[in-house]
Amino acid sequence: VGAPMDSDMVTLRADVTLEAALRYLRRLGELPDQLDKLFVVDRDGRIGGVLPLKRLLTADLEASVAAVMVDDFVRFSPEDEAHEAAQAFERYDLVTAPVVDANDRLIGRLTVDAVVDYIRESSDADLLNMAGLKEEEDLFSSVWHAARNRWMWLAINLVTAFVASRVIGVFEGSIEKLAALAALMPIIAGIGGNSGNQTITLIIRGLALGHITPANARRLVVKELGVALLNGAMWGTAVGLFAWLLYDSVALGGVMAAAMLLNLVVAALAGIFIPMGLEKMKRDPAIGSSVLLTFTTDSMGFFIFLGLATLILL
Repeated sequence: VGAPMDSDMVTLRADVTLEAALRYLRRLGELPDQLDKLFVVDRDGRIGGVLPLKRLLTADLEASVAAVMVDDFVRFSPEDEAHEAAQAFERYDLVTAPVVDANDRLIGRLTVDAVVDYIRESSDADLLNMAGLKEEEDLFSSVWHAARNRWMWLAINLVTAFVASRVIGVFEGSIEKLAALAALMPIIAGIGGNSGNQTITLIIRGLALGHITPANARRLVVKELGVALLNGAMWGTAVGLFAWLLYDSVALGGVMAAAMLLNLVVAALAGIFIPMGLEKMKRDPAIGSSVLLTFTTDSMGFFIFLGLATLILL
């Protein structure tokens, strides 16, 4: 919080009247941006309350600041985490909030425009991290610098692609006997990847905002599994009918439907446990999650579809 904090603020004493406070504001002339409240401090600079401008303008001018100020308010210390402050601004619809030291002395304020800037920068970093890119990389960095930043996750992606290819290799005999399997298996992997990306995006956002806790994690897993089963049943039936009509094989349609259902369940579990696992290991859950998810949904999608086809059709 100490980094985005600013020191442009207006303070008052609790024993002055609202009329005197208004005269003081007029003498100041230019007021700080994002001003929605005044900070009430004592002689030593310790904060005792805040005076919202709404109360200043609507209360009896003869009343004292102490009589109308709010003494139950959100405050931060400069050592507080910026993302926690951002959550508080969202939760309590704050425009400004005081920043105090260990002795409750007012040292600055945090404003909503600074919080929005922080959220935007964090969102940009998360988008890069999900693709395995580094935060410092931008559109105009040198070719060498940009390529070097991407090497690690491309190398990991290459390894996972080889693993997925070996899964297919195990079933080469099945594919040779039934060429339709080669045409249909990318559908299973592709839909699984898209479904997993939806889940993983929600989980990463929930972790970033502090919405996911040990108390509600179990309920979240059950809910996402329910969504996966519902989508799997509906879209599995659709692709099963498509395969049946295309290849005139009821058994092949059934394999497609079952593989779609199972891979969407796998995608939901991967979308939940990959970012939550990274968070548990004290790693940023946004970094490279999409690479690990793609590996899981591709490999398992191929394995489930080709495995079922080998057992049932051949």
